[in-house]
Amino acid sequence: MDGVPAVSSFGELLKFQRERAGLTQQCLADHASLSVRAVRDMEAGRVQRPRQETVRLVADALGLRGRTRSVFEAAARRRAHVEETVAPPAPRGAIIGREAEAETLTQALTAHGDRLLSLVGLGGVGKSRLALDVAWRVHQSAGWPVRWVACGREATAAGAGPASRTGTPGGPGRFDSLAGLIGDRPTLLVLDGADATVGSAVLDDLFRHCPEVRVLITSRTPLGLDGEQVVPLAPLSVPGPGTDPADAMESAAARLLLAHMRRLRPGLALDPADRPEIAELCRYLDGLPRALEYAAGWTLLESPASLLARLAATPFSLPAPPVTLCERGDLRHALDEAHRLLTERQRELLVLLAVSARDWSVDEAVASSGHSAPEFLQTVHELLLRGLVRLVPSRDGARFAVLNLSRAVCREPAGALAPAPAAGGHTARALVEALAS
Repeated sequence: MDGVPAVSSFGELLKFQRERAGLTQQCLADHASLSVRAVRDMEAGRVQRPRQETVRLVADALGLRGRTRSVFEAAARRRAHVEETVAPPAPRGAIIGREAEAETLTQALTAHGDRLLSLVGLGGVGKSRLALDVAWRVHQSAGWPVRWVACGREATAAGAGPASRTGTPGGPGRFDSLAGLIGDRPTLLVLDGADATVGSAVLDDLFRHCPEVRVLITSRTPLGLDGEQVVPLAPLSVPGPGTDPADAMESAAARLLLAHMRRLRPGLALDPADRPEIAELCRYLDGLPRALEYAAGWTLLESPASLLARLAATPFSLPAPPVTLCERGDLRHALDEAHRLLTERQRELLVLLAVSARDWSVDEAVASSGHSAPEFLQTVHELLLRGLVRLVPSRDGARFAVLNLSRAVCREPAGALAPAPAAGGHTARALVEALAS
């Protein structure tokens, strides 16, 4: 076969042809207009199915002709016998109260063919935990590899700002590595905490070259990407006022709170006298999973009734306990961050609706706001997506209410929000490097 030894992979054949041509990896990369990392990844087998254009550039740089070139190109198209199955990170605890959402998202990605889902909502509502559960369902039920990227908000290299929606992937070699890792296999890519850091151009290229990839994004707000299917994640359901205390313990929020309490005190037998306070605590904390876990941690020292009384006096005096499963954070910071991102129109309407603890129908709120119905509906829809307003079950049509904790922020003087954190995040180039690593 023109002096070509028997090799088991395209990477081995590439290395053989490069060494036969007397080229280093850097020289081959320069001749083919690729990055040296792209050449290194192909030789190491990290890129199982390189793009056709990349193979053409490499073959030209190696000077391959005739049958030797045909064998080289065929090896690049051949699927490896054993393909890597990448699993998502291991969850640190069971998920409670999100069974319906997890099943719906899993079906949307695997059965309905949705390619880009954005799970949006308030900080602490459980977006990352739900995304992790969906990733495991997809991995176990469909057998898909899952590539998980924790985007975060930390600053990248000095001087690097957030990625623009039209950012480029930082060079053909880096994108080759990412596209090669995924190839044409059904794959779930999770971009966790990708607030304003994902460029449209990166995803467009990814979808173009990886026809079976599905992308699940978690973010505080919709990113406005082409083809983005937005899924707002509301807080957990809470027991309504007047609900029978025993029935109230079956709500999603109460089940999560009690699960955390029993994890700290195995064998805990709930005193029936505590049920009304637990139900009220769930309502006061809006069913926010992070707030519920923090509250459960402090019940080691305080009864539900005393904890509720303290929060009523000082709404944001609920720090993370010394031991917690969920992400450590600050409830006030999450609310401040959400309020800071509001437009003037959104903030004005939220403050108006927050004056009363009641829930509203559309007609009632339109009459009080003085806005036209279309303008009002648009703004309330935006507030729902940001997680500051929640729907209230009703037989009389849609009703909604401002979150209790959000009302507490609205009651404070203007300018009371904490200073915004320093800007940071992955640039489009840094994001692709993270994905391809």
